[in-house]
Amino acid sequence: MRTDIRDLIQSNNVCVLATVSEGKPHCSLMSYSTNNDSNEIYMITQRESKKYRNLKENPSVSLLIDSRQIDSKTRTKALTITGTVQSCVDENKKSIILASLLDKNSNLKEFIDDPASEIIVVQVKAFQLLNGIKDSYFEIVT
Repeated sequence: MRTDIRDLIQSNNVCVLATVSEGKPHCSLMSYSTNNDSNEIYMITQRESKKYRNLKENPSVSLLIDSRQIDSKTRTKALTITGTVQSCVDENKKSIILASLLDKNSNLKEFIDDPASEIIVVQVKAFQLLNGIKDSYFEIVT
């Protein structure tokens, strides 16, 4: 993974999550954290939410992370991540993910403490980075 991709993922904590159900797209603004390798993205949501129902029907997702808050408008980076949602059943890993989410997003405490919430783990499959208007890069994660 390129350093600029990892840096963009690690330096942000908000993304747009795109899901699909019955052929209809749905976007959600989400707080997130990631593992050290940035090949897993972690989020949390309510089990009764539309996005969660969509993920149960179709685990393929797209995420958008950008640098609008960091870079000037002429050099904004936009990173599209393609991935698949996986269940997290390992209690130790769940604890690590929840601590990571809370560390990067203190506003999630209420969600994290709510028993109706579920962790979303996105296994990254590919990255597409747009750096400015014309410079783009695509990478499949192996």
